[in-house]
Amino acid sequence: MSASSATPTILQKILDRKVEEVAVGKKRKSFSAQEEVARHADPVRGFHRAIEAKIAAGKAGVIAEIKKASPSQGVIRADFRPADIARSYEKAGAACLSVLTDVDFFQGADAYLQEARRACALPVIRKDFLIDPYQVVEARAIDADCVLLIVAALSDGQLNELYACAREHALDVLIEVHDGEELERALRLDCPLIGINNRNLKTFEVSLENTLDLLARIPSGRRVVTESGIHTTADVALMRDHDVHAFLVGEAFMRAPEPGEKLAELFGF
Repeated sequence: MSASSATPTILQKILDRKVEEVAVGKKRKSFSAQEEVARHADPVRGFHRAIEAKIAAGKAGVIAEIKKASPSQGVIRADFRPADIARSYEKAGAACLSVLTDVDFFQGADAYLQEARRACALPVIRKDFLIDPYQVVEARAIDADCVLLIVAALSDGQLNELYACAREHALDVLIEVHDGEELERALRLDCPLIGINNRNLKTFEVSLENTLDLLARIPSGRRVVTESGIHTTADVALMRDHDVHAFLVGEAFMRAPEPGEKLAELFGF
C-alpha cells in the first residue's frame, strides 16, 4: 500500500478508535461527573498569553512537545520521563508544552500531561484527536490549559461545538490546518491561534513551504504556529524572516540527549 493511500486510513483508524474511547469514557464517568472534576482542576495557565509574552520579548514562542512515539516513526524516545523533559524545556526558555495523550497510536497517556505540568510552571496543550465535547472537558479535568482541534478530523458542526465547549471551560484552542480549504474553515471561528502543519496528510512529506504558502490568506490578529519540519537554525530563520514567530516542535527535541539544550541551540536562547 502506498503512503498516499495509507495516510487517510491511519487518520480514520485513529478517529474510529476515539469513538470507542469516548463511549467507554462516558460509561466510566458521566459527562456531568467529568465536568465536576474539571471545575476543581488547577486554574488555567494562559497558553496563548505565554506565547505572546515570549514574542513581545523578541523571542520565538516555542511550544515544546513531549512525545514518546508516533505511528510513522515508532518509538522516538525510549528514555521517556515527562517531568524531567518538562523541566528541561522550561529551563531552556519554552513558552508552552505540548503533551501527547493518545495511547494506542502515540504511546501517550493523560498521566504524562499531569506529570509534565506539575513539574513546571508552563501552560500545556493536550495533543490528541478530539471529536467530542467529553474529551474537551476531560482535558480540563486533567489540568490541560489548551486543546488541539484538527480541522481535517472534524466537520464544521463539530468544530463549532468543540470550540464553544473549550471556551466555556476557559481553555485556549489551537486549530490545526494542512491546506487552504481547511484554513478557510478554521478562519470562520474567532480562534486567535492557527497552527499550520507542514506535514502532508496524504503523502507524509514535510515542507516548510506549506506555512509560507498560506500566510497571505491569514488576516492580522491571528497568531500563526508553524508545526512539523523545524530541524535547523536555518528553518527557524526562514520562518521568522516571514514574521512567523510561534513554533510547535517535537521530534527534533525528542531525539536529542537533552531536549532543552536542543531547544536552546535551535532557537538561540
